[in-house]
Amino acid sequence: MSDRTPTPVILEPEYIEGFRQIYEEKIVFNQTIGLRLVSVTPEGVEARIDMRPELVGHFAYNRIHGGVISAALDAIGSAAVMAALAAKHMDEAPAKRLERFAKLGTIDLRIDYLRPGIGEFFTIHAEALRVGSRVGTSRMEFRGPDGTLMSAGAAAYIVS
Repeated sequence: MSDRTPTPVILEPEYIEGFRQIYEEKIVFNQTIGLRLVSVTPEGVEARIDMRPELVGHFAYNRIHGGVISAALDAIGSAAVMAALAAKHMDEAPAKRLERFAKLGTIDLRIDYLRPGIGEFFTIHAEALRVGSRVGTSRMEFRGPDGTLMSAGAAAYIVS
């Protein structure tokens, strides 16, 4: 047996740019909430949302709307699954792997709201737990500016 760690898969800049366009531009609701990708790897995806008046869910506390939290966690959960799926199919051209987004859909989504979403910006992180031939699962976190965990999620996605 070998003690060598497998070489990490590096997604090509062409793939990452197409991925960014899908999540930041083509999914218009992500654009509406100001979702911006920070990092995309097969091991996890990170994004950021800057707080704006349009995202307020409770006017007295200036806290972010729970629907924005849910949508952001869902988006980044699916992104983590798609990045992990892309790493499994590196034999395909980047454009071919990007076509797989057409089959993506949320099957199940659970969000736990742990603390009020108050802050100037938020980071969202997700990792794929398992990606099979038909279904992928992920775990997600929504954190405040100081790194405090505000919400957590888990989801399942159809990928074929």
